[in-house]
Amino acid sequence: MTNTLAPAAPGFSAAQLVPVHPADEGSEWWRSSVIYQVYPRSFRDLNGDGEGDLPGITAELHHLADLGVDAVWLSPFYVSPQRDGGYDVADYCDVDPMFGTLADFDALVARADSLGVKVIIDLVPNHCSSDHALFQAALAAGPGSPEREMFVFRDGRGEHGELPPNNWQSHFGGPAWTRIEEPTGEPGQWYVHLFDSSQPDFNWDNPAVHDEFKRILRFWLSRGVAGFRVDVAHALIKAQGLPDWHGRPDGVSTEEHPGHLAPMFGQPEIHDIYREWRKVLAEFDGERILCAEASIDPLSRLTNWVLPDQMHQAFNFAYLGTPWDAERLRSVIESSLRMFDSVGAPTTWVLSNHDVVRHATRFGIVEPAARPGDGLGVEDPQPDTGLGLRRAAAASMLMLALPGGVYLYQGEELGLPDHTTMDHTFRQDPTYRRTAGERIGRDGCRVPLPWEAAAPAAGFNLTGSSWLPQPDGWGSLARDVQAADPSSALALYRRALGLRRELGLGAGSLDWLEGAAGPECIAFVNNGILVMMNMGAAAVELPDLEVLLATDSEGAAQRKLGPAQCIWLRM
Repeated sequence: MTNTLAPAAPGFSAAQLVPVHPADEGSEWWRSSVIYQVYPRSFRDLNGDGEGDLPGITAELHHLADLGVDAVWLSPFYVSPQRDGGYDVADYCDVDPMFGTLADFDALVARADSLGVKVIIDLVPNHCSSDHALFQAALAAGPGSPEREMFVFRDGRGEHGELPPNNWQSHFGGPAWTRIEEPTGEPGQWYVHLFDSSQPDFNWDNPAVHDEFKRILRFWLSRGVAGFRVDVAHALIKAQGLPDWHGRPDGVSTEEHPGHLAPMFGQPEIHDIYREWRKVLAEFDGERILCAEASIDPLSRLTNWVLPDQMHQAFNFAYLGTPWDAERLRSVIESSLRMFDSVGAPTTWVLSNHDVVRHATRFGIVEPAARPGDGLGVEDPQPDTGLGLRRAAAASMLMLALPGGVYLYQGEELGLPDHTTMDHTFRQDPTYRRTAGERIGRDGCRVPLPWEAAAPAAGFNLTGSSWLPQPDGWGSLARDVQAADPSSALALYRRALGLRRELGLGAGSLDWLEGAAGPECIAFVNNGILVMMNMGAAAVELPDLEVLLATDSEGAAQRKLGPAQCIWLRM
Protein backbone atom coordinates (compact mmCIF):
# COMPACT_ATOMS: atom_id res chain seq x y z
CA MET A 1 0.00 0.00 0.00
CA THR A 2 1.33 3.43 -0.96
CA ASN A 3 -0.08 6.72 0.33
CA THR A 4 0.42 10.15 -1.18
CA LEU A 5 1.57 12.72 1.36
CA ALA A 6 -0.48 15.88 1.35
CA PRO A 7 1.75 18.70 0.09
CA ALA A 8 3.36 20.60 2.96
CA ALA A 9 5.89 22.62 0.99
CA PRO A 10 7.20 23.02 -2.56
CA GLY A 11 8.82 19.83 -3.79
CA PHE A 12 6.79 17.56 -1.51
CA SER A 13 3.60 17.34 -3.53
CA ALA A 14 4.71 14.11 -5.22
CA ALA A 15 6.16 12.54 -2.09
CA GLN A 16 4.78 9.18 -1.06
CA LEU A 17 4.62 7.29 2.21
CA VAL A 18 5.69 3.69 1.72
CA PRO A 19 4.93 1.47 4.76
CA VAL A 20 7.79 -0.69 6.00
CA HIS A 21 7.09 -1.45 9.66
CA PRO A 22 3.78 -1.36 11.57
CA ALA A 23 3.56 -0.06 15.12
CA ASP A 24 4.64 -2.64 17.70
CA GLU A 25 1.64 -4.01 19.59
CA GLY A 26 3.78 -5.63 22.29
CA SER A 27 4.03 -3.75 25.57
CA GLU A 28 7.15 -5.42 27.02
CA TRP A 29 9.76 -2.85 28.07
CA TRP A 30 12.55 -4.41 26.03
CA ARG A 31 10.78 -3.95 22.70
CA SER A 32 11.40 -0.21 22.68
CA SER A 33 14.16 0.03 25.30
CA VAL A 34 17.16 2.34 25.45
CA ILE A 35 20.01 0.42 27.09
CA TYR A 36 23.25 2.15 28.07
CA GLN A 37 26.46 0.12 28.06
CA VAL A 38 28.82 0.72 30.98
CA TYR A 39 32.42 -0.46 30.62
CA PRO A 40 33.14 -0.55 34.38
CA ARG A 41 36.90 -0.11 34.22
CA SER A 42 36.50 3.22 32.44
CA PHE A 43 33.24 4.66 33.76
CA ARG A 44 34.07 6.24 37.15
CA ASP A 45 36.78 5.49 39.71
CA LEU A 46 35.63 6.26 43.25
CA ASN A 47 38.63 4.94 45.20
CA GLY A 48 41.26 6.69 43.07
CA ASP A 49 43.33 3.67 42.05
CA GLY A 50 43.00 4.43 38.33
CA GLU A 51 40.49 1.64 37.70
CA GLY A 52 36.75 2.22 37.46
CA ASP A 53 34.65 0.44 40.07
CA LEU A 54 31.09 -0.52 40.99
CA PRO A 55 30.71 2.20 43.65
CA GLY A 56 31.71 4.71 40.99
CA ILE A 57 28.89 3.47 38.75
CA THR A 58 26.41 3.63 41.63
CA ALA A 59 27.45 7.21 42.44
CA GLU A 60 26.72 8.39 38.88
CA LEU A 61 23.61 6.35 38.03
CA HIS A 62 21.40 9.40 38.50
CA HIS A 63 23.02 10.96 35.44
CA LEU A 64 21.95 7.99 33.34
CA ALA A 65 18.43 8.09 34.77
CA ASP A 66 18.27 11.80 33.92
CA LEU A 67 19.49 11.01 30.42
CA GLY A 68 16.41 8.84 29.98
CA VAL A 69 17.67 5.27 29.62
CA ASP A 70 15.65 2.21 30.58
CA ALA A 71 18.53 -0.03 31.61
CA VAL A 72 22.29 -0.22 31.97
CA TRP A 73 24.32 -3.11 30.65
CA LEU A 74 27.50 -3.78 32.61
CA SER A 75 30.47 -5.24 30.77
CA PRO A 76 32.26 -7.91 32.86
CA PHE A 77 33.13 -7.10 36.46
CA TYR A 78 33.78 -10.71 37.45
CA VAL A 79 37.00 -12.05 38.97
CA SER A 80 39.50 -11.96 36.11
CA PRO A 81 43.22 -11.55 35.41
CA GLN A 82 42.15 -8.88 32.86
CA ARG A 83 44.10 -10.32 29.94
CA ASP A 84 41.12 -9.46 27.71
CA GLY A 85 39.38 -6.63 29.51
CA GLY A 86 37.43 -8.92 31.84
CA TYR A 87 36.14 -11.20 29.09
CA ASP A 88 38.50 -13.80 30.53
CA VAL A 89 36.46 -14.83 33.56
CA ALA A 90 38.05 -16.70 36.45
CA ASP A 91 34.92 -16.79 38.66
CA TYR A 92 31.47 -16.08 37.25
CA CYS A 93 29.79 -15.68 40.64
CA ASP A 94 31.95 -13.06 42.32
CA VAL A 95 33.16 -9.49 41.79
CA ASP A 96 36.81 -8.83 41.07
CA PRO A 97 38.36 -6.82 43.94
CA MET A 98 39.37 -4.27 41.29
CA PHE A 99 35.67 -3.38 40.98
CA GLY A 100 34.49 -3.98 44.54
CA THR A 101 32.44 -6.69 46.23
CA LEU A 102 29.15 -8.53 45.85
CA ALA A 103 27.75 -6.11 48.41
CA ASP A 104 28.76 -3.26 46.09
CA PHE A 105 26.94 -4.99 43.25
CA ASP A 106 23.80 -5.40 45.35
CA ALA A 107 23.97 -1.71 46.26
CA LEU A 108 24.26 -0.80 42.58
CA VAL A 109 21.16 -2.83 41.71
CA ALA A 110 19.23 -1.30 44.60
CA ARG A 111 20.20 2.23 43.55
CA ALA A 112 19.27 1.53 39.93
CA ASP A 113 15.91 0.13 41.04
CA SER A 114 15.20 3.27 43.06
CA LEU A 115 15.85 5.33 39.91
CA GLY A 116 13.67 3.13 37.70
CA VAL A 117 16.67 1.77 35.79
CA LYS A 118 17.17 -1.95 35.16
CA VAL A 119 20.55 -3.70 35.31
CA ILE A 120 21.70 -6.16 32.64
CA ILE A 121 25.04 -7.93 32.91
CA ASP A 122 27.43 -9.59 30.51
CA LEU A 123 27.60 -13.36 30.30
CA VAL A 124 30.64 -14.99 28.68
CA PRO A 125 29.67 -18.62 27.93
CA ASN A 126 32.01 -19.51 25.06
CA HIS A 127 35.22 -19.38 27.08
CA CYS A 128 36.65 -18.58 30.49
CA SER A 129 40.06 -17.60 31.83
CA SER A 130 42.83 -20.16 31.94
CA ASP A 131 42.96 -19.18 35.64
CA HIS A 132 39.44 -20.57 36.20
CA ALA A 133 39.36 -23.44 38.71
CA LEU A 134 37.63 -25.69 36.17
CA PHE A 135 40.41 -25.25 33.61
CA GLN A 136 43.13 -25.70 36.20
CA ALA A 137 41.42 -28.95 37.25
CA ALA A 138 41.32 -30.05 33.61
CA LEU A 139 45.06 -29.48 33.23
CA ALA A 140 45.79 -31.51 36.36
CA ALA A 141 43.40 -34.39 35.66
CA GLY A 142 44.80 -35.60 32.36
CA PRO A 143 43.35 -36.82 29.03
CA GLY A 144 39.95 -38.51 29.06
CA SER A 145 38.99 -37.23 32.51
CA PRO A 146 35.59 -35.64 33.28
CA GLU A 147 37.46 -32.46 34.20
CA ARG A 148 39.08 -32.23 30.79
CA GLU A 149 35.72 -32.89 29.09
CA MET A 150 34.57 -29.47 30.31
CA PHE A 151 36.77 -27.97 27.56
CA VAL A 152 37.68 -28.78 23.95
CA PHE A 153 40.87 -30.82 24.21
CA ARG A 154 42.16 -32.91 21.31
CA ASP A 155 45.26 -34.90 20.44
CA GLY A 156 47.50 -33.20 17.90
CA ARG A 157 48.22 -34.27 14.36
CA GLY A 158 51.61 -35.41 13.13
CA GLU A 159 53.82 -38.31 14.18
CA HIS A 160 54.16 -37.06 17.73
CA GLY A 161 51.05 -34.91 18.00
CA GLU A 162 53.16 -31.85 17.36
CA LEU A 163 50.69 -30.24 14.94
CA PRO A 164 47.40 -28.54 15.91
CA PRO A 165 44.25 -30.68 15.51
CA ASN A 166 43.02 -28.43 12.65
CA ASN A 167 43.80 -25.16 10.90
CA TRP A 168 41.56 -22.82 12.90
CA GLN A 169 42.86 -19.34 13.58
CA SER A 170 42.12 -17.15 16.59
CA HIS A 171 39.88 -14.13 16.13
CA PHE A 172 42.64 -12.17 17.90
CA GLY A 173 45.34 -13.40 15.53
CA GLY A 174 47.54 -16.50 15.45
CA PRO A 175 46.47 -20.14 15.85
CA ALA A 176 43.33 -21.08 17.78
CA TRP A 177 45.09 -24.02 19.46
CA THR A 178 47.63 -24.20 22.28
CA ARG A 179 49.48 -27.33 23.34
CA ILE A 180 49.80 -28.08 27.04
CA GLU A 181 52.29 -29.93 29.16
CA GLU A 182 50.66 -32.97 30.77
CA PRO A 183 50.97 -33.69 34.52
CA THR A 184 53.72 -36.15 33.59
CA GLY A 185 55.79 -33.30 32.15
CA GLU A 186 55.43 -34.57 28.58
CA PRO A 187 54.02 -32.49 25.67
CA GLY A 188 50.34 -33.33 25.57
CA GLN A 189 46.98 -32.43 24.13
CA TRP A 190 45.88 -29.19 22.54
CA TYR A 191 42.95 -26.99 23.63
CA VAL A 192 40.99 -24.64 21.40
CA HIS A 193 40.60 -20.92 22.08
CA LEU A 194 38.76 -18.89 19.47
CA PHE A 195 40.20 -15.78 21.12
CA ASP A 196 43.30 -15.41 23.31
CA SER A 197 45.31 -18.46 24.44
CA SER A 198 44.33 -17.47 28.00
CA GLN A 199 40.64 -18.03 27.09
CA PRO A 200 39.96 -21.78 26.66
CA ASP A 201 36.62 -22.63 25.02
CA PHE A 202 34.06 -24.63 26.97
CA ASN A 203 32.86 -27.96 25.56
CA TRP A 204 29.14 -27.39 25.08
CA ASP A 205 28.65 -30.99 23.97
CA ASN A 206 29.04 -31.82 27.68
CA PRO A 207 25.81 -31.60 29.77
CA ALA A 208 27.90 -30.57 32.78
CA VAL A 209 28.71 -27.28 31.03
CA HIS A 210 24.99 -26.67 30.52
CA ASP A 211 24.34 -27.27 34.21
CA GLU A 212 27.17 -24.94 35.25
CA PHE A 213 25.81 -22.02 33.24
CA LYS A 214 22.24 -22.53 34.40
CA ARG A 215 23.64 -22.28 37.93
CA ILE A 216 25.37 -19.02 37.00
CA LEU A 217 22.18 -17.60 35.45
CA ARG A 218 20.17 -18.36 38.58
CA PHE A 219 22.85 -16.85 40.82
CA TRP A 220 22.58 -13.43 39.16
CA LEU A 221 18.84 -13.53 38.49
CA SER A 222 18.31 -14.08 42.20
CA ARG A 223 20.34 -10.88 42.81
CA GLY A 224 17.89 -8.88 40.74
CA VAL A 225 19.46 -8.52 37.30
CA ALA A 226 17.01 -7.87 34.48
CA GLY A 227 18.86 -10.05 32.00
CA PHE A 228 22.04 -10.87 30.17
CA ARG A 229 23.94 -9.68 27.15
CA VAL A 230 25.44 -12.93 25.84
CA ASP A 231 28.99 -12.59 24.55
CA VAL A 232 29.84 -14.35 21.26
CA ALA A 233 26.38 -15.94 21.29
CA HIS A 234 26.95 -17.50 17.87
CA ALA A 235 29.85 -19.65 19.07
CA LEU A 236 29.63 -22.28 21.87
CA ILE A 237 28.82 -25.32 19.70
CA LYS A 238 31.53 -26.59 17.35
CA ALA A 239 30.83 -28.84 14.35
CA GLN A 240 31.38 -32.52 14.95
CA GLY A 241 34.85 -33.64 13.94
CA LEU A 242 36.18 -30.05 14.11
CA PRO A 243 36.82 -29.82 10.34
CA ASP A 244 39.31 -27.38 8.83
CA TRP A 245 38.00 -23.94 7.89
CA HIS A 246 39.19 -21.90 4.93
CA GLY A 247 37.21 -18.74 5.62
CA ARG A 248 38.18 -15.84 7.84
CA PRO A 249 38.83 -16.36 11.58
CA ASP A 250 35.62 -14.46 12.40
CA GLY A 251 33.62 -17.09 10.52
CA VAL A 252 32.92 -15.07 7.38
CA SER A 253 33.19 -17.24 4.28
CA THR A 254 35.59 -16.39 1.48
CA GLU A 255 34.96 -16.00 -2.25
CA GLU A 256 36.31 -19.53 -2.69
CA HIS A 257 33.81 -20.87 -0.15
CA PRO A 258 30.78 -18.55 -0.40
CA GLY A 259 27.93 -19.07 2.04
CA HIS A 260 29.63 -21.89 3.93
CA LEU A 261 28.77 -22.30 7.61
CA ALA A 262 31.88 -21.90 9.73
CA PRO A 263 32.40 -25.00 11.91
CA MET A 264 32.97 -22.87 15.00
CA PHE A 265 30.03 -20.49 14.60
CA GLY A 266 26.27 -20.65 14.13
CA GLN A 267 25.76 -24.39 14.53
CA PRO A 268 22.05 -25.40 14.68
CA GLU A 269 22.37 -27.09 18.09
CA ILE A 270 23.21 -23.77 19.72
CA HIS A 271 19.55 -22.77 19.74
CA ASP A 272 18.69 -25.56 22.17
CA ILE A 273 20.96 -23.88 24.72
CA TYR A 274 19.04 -20.63 24.54
CA ARG A 275 15.73 -22.45 24.80
CA GLU A 276 17.05 -23.89 28.08
CA TRP A 277 18.05 -20.44 29.27
CA ARG A 278 14.69 -18.92 28.35
CA LYS A 279 13.08 -21.48 30.66
CA VAL A 280 15.47 -20.50 33.46
CA LEU A 281 14.48 -16.84 33.07
CA ALA A 282 10.83 -17.86 33.31
CA GLU A 283 11.48 -19.17 36.82
CA PHE A 284 11.85 -15.56 38.00
CA ASP A 285 9.28 -12.78 38.14
CA GLY A 286 9.44 -9.69 35.97
CA GLU A 287 10.48 -9.39 32.35
CA ARG A 288 14.05 -10.72 32.28
CA ILE A 289 15.78 -10.71 28.90
CA LEU A 290 18.55 -12.23 26.80
CA CYS A 291 20.38 -10.23 24.14
CA ALA A 292 22.65 -11.97 21.65
CA GLU A 293 25.98 -10.65 20.53
CA ALA A 294 25.82 -12.78 17.41
CA SER A 295 27.91 -11.80 14.41
CA ILE A 296 25.73 -13.54 11.83
CA ASP A 297 25.24 -12.68 8.20
CA PRO A 298 22.81 -12.32 6.48
CA LEU A 299 20.09 -10.82 8.69
CA SER A 300 17.71 -13.61 7.70
CA ARG A 301 19.93 -16.03 9.64
CA LEU A 302 20.26 -13.73 12.64
CA THR A 303 16.52 -13.95 13.21
CA ASN A 304 17.02 -17.58 14.32
CA TRP A 305 18.44 -16.18 17.57
CA VAL A 306 15.29 -14.18 18.41
CA LEU A 307 12.56 -16.72 17.81
CA PRO A 308 9.83 -16.55 20.49
CA ASP A 309 11.36 -19.33 22.61
CA GLN A 310 14.95 -18.02 22.50
CA MET A 311 16.47 -14.57 22.89
CA HIS A 312 14.56 -11.33 23.15
CA GLN A 313 17.03 -9.16 21.25
CA ALA A 314 20.11 -9.49 19.05
CA PHE A 315 22.64 -6.81 18.22
CA ASN A 316 22.25 -5.45 14.71
CA PHE A 317 25.87 -5.44 13.53
CA ALA A 318 24.76 -4.91 9.94
CA TYR A 319 23.46 -1.50 11.01
CA LEU A 320 26.54 -0.68 13.08
CA GLY A 321 28.81 -1.53 10.16
CA THR A 322 26.97 0.54 7.55
CA PRO A 323 29.17 3.35 6.17
CA TRP A 324 28.05 6.92 5.54
CA ASP A 325 26.01 6.04 2.46
CA ALA A 326 22.31 6.81 2.09
CA GLU A 327 21.39 3.91 -0.18
CA ARG A 328 23.10 1.34 2.02
CA LEU A 329 21.69 2.82 5.22
CA ARG A 330 18.17 2.83 3.83
CA SER A 331 18.59 -0.78 2.71
CA VAL A 332 19.84 -2.05 6.08
CA ILE A 333 17.07 -0.24 8.00
CA GLU A 334 14.40 -1.71 5.76
CA SER A 335 15.81 -5.24 5.69
CA SER A 336 16.32 -5.18 9.48
CA LEU A 337 12.73 -4.21 10.17
CA ARG A 338 11.29 -6.71 7.71
CA MET A 339 13.45 -9.59 8.93
CA PHE A 340 12.84 -9.06 12.65
CA ASP A 341 9.15 -8.33 12.07
CA SER A 342 8.90 -11.74 10.39
CA VAL A 343 9.56 -13.47 13.74
CA GLY A 344 7.83 -10.94 16.00
CA ALA A 345 11.06 -9.59 17.48
CA PRO A 346 12.18 -5.97 17.87
CA THR A 347 15.05 -4.63 15.84
CA THR A 348 17.95 -3.16 17.80
CA TRP A 349 20.08 -0.24 16.68
CA VAL A 350 23.63 0.49 17.80
CA LEU A 351 26.45 2.75 16.55
CA SER A 352 29.26 2.18 19.07
CA ASN A 353 30.43 -0.30 21.68
CA HIS A 354 33.61 -1.40 23.48
CA ASP A 355 34.83 -3.44 20.47
CA VAL A 356 34.68 -0.90 17.63
CA VAL A 357 35.96 2.56 16.75
CA ARG A 358 33.52 5.10 18.20
CA HIS A 359 31.21 6.50 15.55
CA ALA A 360 32.35 10.09 16.20
CA THR A 361 35.73 8.94 14.89
CA ARG A 362 34.53 6.33 12.40
CA PHE A 363 32.39 8.79 10.44
CA GLY A 364 35.31 11.21 10.23
CA ILE A 365 37.69 8.76 8.57
CA VAL A 366 38.25 10.19 5.11
CA GLU A 367 41.38 8.18 4.32
CA PRO A 368 41.12 4.63 5.72
CA ALA A 369 44.12 3.14 7.49
CA ALA A 370 46.12 0.59 5.54
CA ARG A 371 46.25 -1.81 8.48
CA PRO A 372 43.36 -4.20 9.14
CA GLY A 373 41.61 -4.30 12.48
CA ASP A 374 39.57 -2.43 14.99
CA GLY A 375 41.42 0.75 15.93
CA LEU A 376 43.54 3.65 14.72
CA GLY A 377 47.09 4.45 15.79
CA VAL A 378 49.25 7.53 15.58
CA GLU A 379 50.86 6.22 12.36
CA ASP A 380 47.46 6.02 10.61
CA PRO A 381 45.78 8.86 8.71
CA GLN A 382 43.84 10.78 11.35
CA PRO A 383 40.10 11.41 11.08
CA ASP A 384 38.46 14.73 10.30
CA THR A 385 37.25 15.52 13.83
CA GLY A 386 34.69 18.15 12.87
CA LEU A 387 33.17 16.05 10.12
CA GLY A 388 33.04 13.02 12.41
CA LEU A 389 31.23 14.92 15.16
CA ARG A 390 28.65 16.39 12.75
CA ARG A 391 27.92 13.04 11.17
CA ALA A 392 27.84 11.29 14.55
CA ALA A 393 25.30 13.75 15.94
CA ALA A 394 23.07 13.33 12.89
CA ALA A 395 23.40 9.53 12.88
CA SER A 396 22.62 9.34 16.61
CA MET A 397 19.55 11.50 16.21
CA LEU A 398 18.30 9.39 13.31
CA MET A 399 18.91 6.17 15.29
CA LEU A 400 16.93 7.45 18.28
CA ALA A 401 13.93 8.05 16.01
CA LEU A 402 13.81 4.46 14.74
CA PRO A 403 11.29 1.96 16.12
CA GLY A 404 12.80 -0.84 18.20
CA GLY A 405 15.48 -1.02 20.86
CA VAL A 406 18.58 1.19 21.07
CA TYR A 407 21.96 0.52 22.67
CA LEU A 408 24.19 3.42 23.64
CA TYR A 409 27.87 3.13 24.56
CA GLN A 410 29.15 5.12 27.51
CA GLY A 411 30.37 8.56 26.48
CA GLU A 412 28.72 8.66 23.08
CA GLU A 413 26.22 11.14 24.56
CA LEU A 414 29.26 13.41 25.02
CA GLY A 415 30.34 12.96 21.40
CA LEU A 416 33.53 11.25 22.54
CA PRO A 417 35.96 10.17 19.81
CA ASP A 418 38.48 7.35 19.98
CA HIS A 419 41.96 8.03 21.34
CA THR A 420 43.73 7.62 17.99
CA THR A 421 47.19 8.83 19.05
CA MET A 422 47.74 6.70 22.16
CA ASP A 423 51.34 5.69 22.77
CA HIS A 424 51.67 1.99 22.05
CA THR A 425 53.33 1.35 25.42
CA PHE A 426 49.92 1.75 27.06
CA ARG A 427 48.09 -0.80 24.90
CA GLN A 428 46.51 -3.75 26.69
CA ASP A 429 44.27 -5.35 24.07
CA PRO A 430 45.56 -8.89 23.33
CA THR A 431 44.88 -8.27 19.64
CA TYR A 432 47.79 -5.82 19.52
CA ARG A 433 50.15 -8.36 21.09
CA ARG A 434 48.99 -11.39 19.12
CA THR A 435 49.36 -9.58 15.77
CA ALA A 436 52.68 -7.88 16.66
CA GLY A 437 51.01 -4.50 16.25
CA GLU A 438 49.49 -5.18 12.84
CA ARG A 439 46.10 -4.63 14.47
CA ILE A 440 45.96 -1.74 16.92
CA GLY A 441 43.15 -3.20 18.99
CA ARG A 442 40.29 -1.69 20.93
CA ASP A 443 41.97 0.38 23.65
CA GLY A 444 41.14 3.63 21.86
CA CYS A 445 37.40 3.29 22.49
CA ARG A 446 37.87 2.21 26.14
CA VAL A 447 39.54 5.33 27.54
CA PRO A 448 38.18 6.50 30.95
CA LEU A 449 35.35 9.03 30.74
CA PRO A 450 35.66 12.79 31.39
CA TRP A 451 33.28 14.00 34.12
CA GLU A 452 34.68 17.35 35.29
CA ALA A 453 36.90 19.55 33.11
CA ALA A 454 38.96 21.03 35.95
CA ALA A 455 39.40 17.85 38.01
CA PRO A 456 42.29 15.35 37.88
CA ALA A 457 41.89 12.80 35.06
CA ALA A 458 38.99 14.98 33.85
CA GLY A 459 36.99 13.85 36.87
CA PHE A 460 37.41 10.12 36.32
CA ASN A 461 38.72 10.17 39.90
CA LEU A 462 40.32 12.60 42.36
CA THR A 463 43.91 11.34 42.06
CA GLY A 464 44.63 11.76 38.35
CA SER A 465 45.50 8.07 37.94
CA SER A 466 44.07 6.37 34.86
CA TRP A 467 44.60 2.82 33.57
CA LEU A 468 44.56 4.16 29.99
CA PRO A 469 45.70 7.71 29.15
CA GLN A 470 43.07 10.24 28.16
CA PRO A 471 43.80 12.25 25.00
CA ASP A 472 44.65 15.93 25.03
CA GLY A 473 41.59 18.14 25.21
CA TRP A 474 39.44 15.51 26.95
CA GLY A 475 38.36 18.04 29.58
CA SER A 476 36.54 20.18 27.03
CA LEU A 477 34.20 17.25 26.43
CA ALA A 478 33.53 16.65 30.13
CA ARG A 479 29.98 16.12 31.33
CA ASP A 480 29.94 19.23 33.55
CA VAL A 481 30.94 21.45 30.62
CA GLN A 482 28.34 19.95 28.32
CA ALA A 483 25.59 20.02 30.95
CA ALA A 484 25.86 23.82 30.94
CA ASP A 485 25.83 24.12 27.14
CA PRO A 486 22.42 23.86 25.40
CA SER A 487 24.15 23.21 22.06
CA SER A 488 26.28 20.29 23.32
CA ALA A 489 26.10 16.66 22.29
CA LEU A 490 24.76 15.86 25.76
CA ALA A 491 21.91 18.34 25.35
CA LEU A 492 21.02 16.81 21.98
CA TYR A 493 20.90 13.29 23.44
CA ARG A 494 18.79 14.40 26.41
CA ARG A 495 16.27 16.12 24.18
CA ALA A 496 16.16 13.27 21.65
CA LEU A 497 15.71 10.62 24.34
CA GLY A 498 12.99 12.66 26.03
CA LEU A 499 11.09 13.11 22.77
CA ARG A 500 11.58 9.46 21.84
CA ARG A 501 9.80 8.46 25.05
CA GLU A 502 7.16 11.21 24.90
CA LEU A 503 6.23 10.45 21.28
CA GLY A 504 6.41 6.65 21.55
CA LEU A 505 8.93 6.38 18.72
CA GLY A 506 10.46 3.14 20.03
CA ALA A 507 7.12 1.37 19.64
CA GLY A 508 6.11 3.30 16.56
CA SER A 509 5.81 2.56 12.86
CA LEU A 510 8.03 3.45 9.91
CA ASP A 511 6.99 4.71 6.48
CA TRP A 512 9.57 5.85 3.96
CA LEU A 513 8.94 9.30 2.54
CA GLU A 514 9.92 8.82 -1.06
CA GLY A 515 10.48 11.53 -3.62
CA ALA A 516 10.87 14.22 -0.96
CA ALA A 517 14.45 15.40 -1.04
CA GLY A 518 16.53 13.24 -3.34
CA PRO A 519 18.39 9.95 -2.97
CA GLU A 520 21.05 11.31 -0.62
CA CYS A 521 18.52 12.24 2.04
CA ILE A 522 17.08 9.62 4.38
CA ALA A 523 13.43 10.51 5.14
CA PHE A 524 10.82 8.53 7.07
CA VAL A 525 7.74 9.07 9.19
CA ASN A 526 7.31 7.48 12.64
CA ASN A 527 4.15 8.18 14.67
CA GLY A 528 3.50 11.43 12.81
CA ILE A 529 7.11 12.65 13.09
CA LEU A 530 9.03 13.31 9.89
CA VAL A 531 12.71 12.45 10.31
CA MET A 532 15.22 13.62 7.70
CA MET A 533 19.00 13.20 7.52
CA ASN A 534 21.04 14.71 4.71
CA MET A 535 23.91 12.43 3.68
CA GLY A 536 24.69 14.34 0.51
CA ALA A 537 26.94 17.29 -0.30
CA ALA A 538 24.28 19.96 -0.88
CA ALA A 539 21.57 21.41 1.37
CA VAL A 540 17.98 20.30 0.81
CA GLU A 541 14.77 22.28 1.27
CA LEU A 542 12.61 21.53 4.29
CA PRO A 543 8.80 21.52 4.41
CA ASP A 544 7.01 24.16 6.46
CA LEU A 545 6.43 21.98 9.52
CA GLU A 546 7.03 22.43 13.25
CA VAL A 547 10.64 21.74 14.16
CA LEU A 548 10.95 19.50 17.21
CA LEU A 549 14.69 18.86 17.17
CA ALA A 550 17.58 19.67 14.84
CA THR A 551 21.32 19.26 14.82
CA ASP A 552 21.49 22.70 13.15
CA SER A 553 18.88 25.09 14.56
CA GLU A 554 20.03 27.99 12.35
CA GLY A 555 19.62 25.95 9.19
CA ALA A 556 16.24 24.72 10.38
CA ALA A 557 15.09 28.31 10.87
CA GLN A 558 15.99 28.99 7.24
CA ARG A 559 14.18 25.81 6.13
CA LYS A 560 17.41 24.24 4.96
CA LEU A 561 18.89 20.88 5.94
CA GLY A 562 22.63 21.04 5.37
CA PRO A 563 25.04 18.17 4.74
CA ALA A 564 25.51 15.82 7.71
CA GLN A 565 22.48 17.28 9.51
CA CYS A 566 19.32 15.66 10.90
CA ILE A 567 15.93 17.09 11.85
CA TRP A 568 12.65 15.93 13.42
CA LEU A 569 9.47 17.67 12.22
CA ARG A 570 5.89 17.29 13.45
CA MET A 571 3.51 16.56 10.58
